Amino acid sequence: MERLEEQSHEAEGLARMLEKLLEDWSARSGIAVEIWALPKGDVPGLATRNVFAAVQEALAGIERHGRARTVSIAATLAASGLRLTVSDDGDGLADGQADREVAVMKACFAEIGGELTVNRVPGEGSTITGIVPARALRS
Repeated sequence: MERLEEQSHEAEGLARMLEKLLEDWSARSGIAVEIWALPKGDVPGLATRNVFAAVQEALAGIERHGRARTVSIAATLAASGLRLTVSDDGDGLADGQADREVAVMKACFAEIGGELTVNRVPGEGSTITGIVPARALRS
């Protein structure tokens, strides 16, 4: 059901979709969101869907496991490609926590030719970084 909603809003562009998602999620979860950057250009349809889905999974994991007070996000589009960073100030998740969410996020990026890494610092938070090279965005 959610996938259909994503597709219907895809015409808005990734930046607008992320703004709305983050606004709604913050209001519902009570976790503050800092938006550092959003893509200024057009992101191809499949990349838009997959990056959006990865952010949804990141937020779900943060809400379920992270005990964060603030989430920061940056999504940029440059000549080198697309870069997504989602950071939180939560517990830093122990191994085994949020494994399902991480697997889904990695699959989303792999499907569009990208890679995703998760850096966890116990007691200080987590940072998720996804990169899609420009050549993968063109194919």
